[in-house]
Amino acid sequence: MSLFIRWLCYALAIIFTSWIVPGIEVSSFLNAMFVVVIIALINTFIRPLLELITLPINLLTLGLFSLVINALLLMLAGFITPGFEVEGFLSALIGSVILSLFALGISRI
Repeated sequence: MSLFIRWLCYALAIIFTSWIVPGIEVSSFLNAMFVVVIIALINTFIRPLLELITLPINLLTLGLFSLVINALLLMLAGFITPGFEVEGFLSALIGSVILSLFALGISRI
């Protein structure tokens, strides 16, 4: 039950992010739930590989390059998922920061 509630909260976070950031659009709540699954799969399989490859750059920037990786992965989710659009890198960067803040709050609760 807890997993389902988290899934719903993350879908709501994606919808709120699409309301706040002008370049991110979600067509429906069902698509937002599908986006949560796609982002989870991307974070499980692709993100660790990217973090390993970009480890030297990440060390030089003291971890700030992780924001770029988050934005690129959000753009990838927008490319893969129908009904979810991310229109540019700046929108993806702002959206990934806002989603990270929402995720921090959701995980604390």
